[in-house]
Amino acid sequence: MKFESASDSKMSNKEPEAFLFDMDGVVLDSMPWHVKAWQEAFREFGLVVPEEALYLHEGAIEVETSRKIFEDQGVSPTEELFRKVLKRQRELFRQKYWSFVKPFPEIPDLLADLRREGRRLALVTSSHREILEEILPPSLRKLFHFVLTGDQVKRRKPHPEPYLLARERLAAPHETTLAIENAPAGIKSAKGAGLFCIALMTTLPAKHLQEADLILPSHRELYRFLTNGYKNA
Repeated sequence: MKFESASDSKMSNKEPEAFLFDMDGVVLDSMPWHVKAWQEAFREFGLVVPEEALYLHEGAIEVETSRKIFEDQGVSPTEELFRKVLKRQRELFRQKYWSFVKPFPEIPDLLADLRREGRRLALVTSSHREILEEILPPSLRKLFHFVLTGDQVKRRKPHPEPYLLARERLAAPHETTLAIENAPAGIKSAKGAGLFCIALMTTLPAKHLQEADLILPSHRELYRFLTNGYKNA
């Protein structure tokens, strides 16, 4: 089986001990619904933001990291404006979209299989805990040894702090820890923490995921790789 390698990084010869999963776009098929809520919220403030711009900023929509979204609309973002848009996005997501969020079909079995093999699992997301508790099924949450949300760190993705903290909590060496992401900010965070990073093409094409060590087209390929493929990587 062939995999698309996006960098010259190599995996350790040792079997992976820990797997750190992003939530939106990796564990949960949630990003289309978050994007719809963002677009509606922006429209209420007179801004028309393309889908791709929001996917590119997934996990890093803060005042500074999302500045380009506003500037492309001819608006200079202020903390007050950003907070108003963010508040409205969360309201719209809860009112209209959260019930449509589902785990990707392969994820429950993949997590269960990895736990049976004795791997340590963490969920590393920029979403706040209150959002996670609404959309992440308890049956999946219990499969993770540790869950890290955006309100538990001082610096969210793309800063490496989330992945550094999750790896520390799992007591896993960086050379035997894998991160699974789907967006540039998450990839940058994982690589900054010294981790081998796999990127899934669930929301963006490969050209936007080139900082990852490995790009896979689907969860089916991820399942095959994490349960067998890394042995031949």
